[in-house]
Amino acid sequence: MTSILARIYTSLLLFSIITFTNTQITAQDLYLPFRQAWLKKAEEYKPTLTETIKHPVGVVKLEKDAAAFQGWNAVNAGGIEQLYNKPFNQRSSGLVVDFGEHMTGYCTFTLKTLRGDMDAPLRLKLTFGEVPAELATPFDPYPGGLSRAWLQDETVTVSVLPAAVTIPRRVAFRYVKVEWLGSSSGFEFGFSDIQFKSSTSVTVTPPELAATTSPIIKAIDRVGLATLKECMQTVYEDGPKRDRRLWIGDTYLESLANLYSFKNDALTKRCLYLLAGLSNKDGILNANVFELPEPHPQKSRLLDYCFLYNVALKEYVAATGDKQTGLDLWPVAKKQLDIAKMYAGKDGMMDYVKAGKEWWVFFDWQDGLDKQAPLQGITIYTLNQTYALAELLGKENEVAELPAMAKKLKEAAHKNLYDKTTGLFISGPNKQVSYGGQAWMILSSVASKAESQRALRALPGVSDAVHPGAPYMYHY
Repeated sequence: MTSILARIYTSLLLFSIITFTNTQITAQDLYLPFRQAWLKKAEEYKPTLTETIKHPVGVVKLEKDAAAFQGWNAVNAGGIEQLYNKPFNQRSSGLVVDFGEHMTGYCTFTLKTLRGDMDAPLRLKLTFGEVPAELATPFDPYPGGLSRAWLQDETVTVSVLPAAVTIPRRVAFRYVKVEWLGSSSGFEFGFSDIQFKSSTSVTVTPPELAATTSPIIKAIDRVGLATLKECMQTVYEDGPKRDRRLWIGDTYLESLANLYSFKNDALTKRCLYLLAGLSNKDGILNANVFELPEPHPQKSRLLDYCFLYNVALKEYVAATGDKQTGLDLWPVAKKQLDIAKMYAGKDGMMDYVKAGKEWWVFFDWQDGLDKQAPLQGITIYTLNQTYALAELLGKENEVAELPAMAKKLKEAAHKNLYDKTTGLFISGPNKQVSYGGQAWMILSSVASKAESQRALRALPGVSDAVHPGAPYMYHY
């Protein structure tokens, strides 16, 4: 019996040792020698935000207008004196203050007593809106799938006046609606000040467009720069109002626009190092990361975003000549190529069905979008862009197989996805035609110049073509 127990004990011990050893091997951190250095560099390039005090320009009233964006207009209801010189009490209906421009930051307002004694607390509700319709449409009952807490309304209770109140939450808005929820019956109060501390990491003003530029292009440029500026905080945020964190796909687009506008190269460098430093132990990137309470990733593997990290890094190195950052992060870019090799079939077609089961393959929020053509296109694009990065860094010998692989995938895409009759690229078993599919076939150069032009001209005439579902895809 003792012999049997000893054998069992020995077997369990060996099993434990083997299991522990295998766990150690599985959990080995591919970037362990570099990770802390990357995160340290990310912190070194963290920008100090520029803060600017802004004041409102007037008071507006909300009016229905079928011709206006989302059916509502903000109509001038007087200058700022309508706010500062007017007494308010429990019978007041509230008002909407216009700051004249969209901003991101923190709001502070100062209240004063005008008449009577404050024998009960004063309670206000502030709602911050980007557009008039947001303030005209009741938030509740809330039908959305995202958290109700993202909506920008705050209730403030003040016990003693005068008082300066700062809303602790960062908001992104142009208009603020102020409503009175309760106060003393014989008491009147007023505003002595309201201001907004607008923040961004941007410190320069891009040069003006040429005088001959068309007005619509100038307007698009103005709005685009304002949007980008607010997204450029201590990282490239996917949006200053919601999520407010670093996503690879948004970083690629924002850093690309930054190269031609604000030229804040340090912010791009910070984001590239931060994403690398917070990647998974197997070397694959996480799609997004948080900065607070300390930098950490959200465990989300998004296939097309892993590819776009390589493209963003290549664009950065090409524009800045900063080869050292490229060399530091080259192992990360090289590792993401394993994804392409994992799903590339012998026939040159990406196994988009298998990839879709094992990854979040995004491209767009549009329901029903078939991902075959976009995935084939972005893979070819990434292979070519990564090889271009290798050429910049003198690393061609490490990825010598990429040109041939890209060529094989390109020829397969043209053979299997191009419809010569319609001049359009199809996707999936139902031969879906989509804007995203055409975009990625063109960007990857699967389509020739003539074929690209033909596809783009034919696309608006396809009644069931799948349109982009969100601004991210509209870029492409």
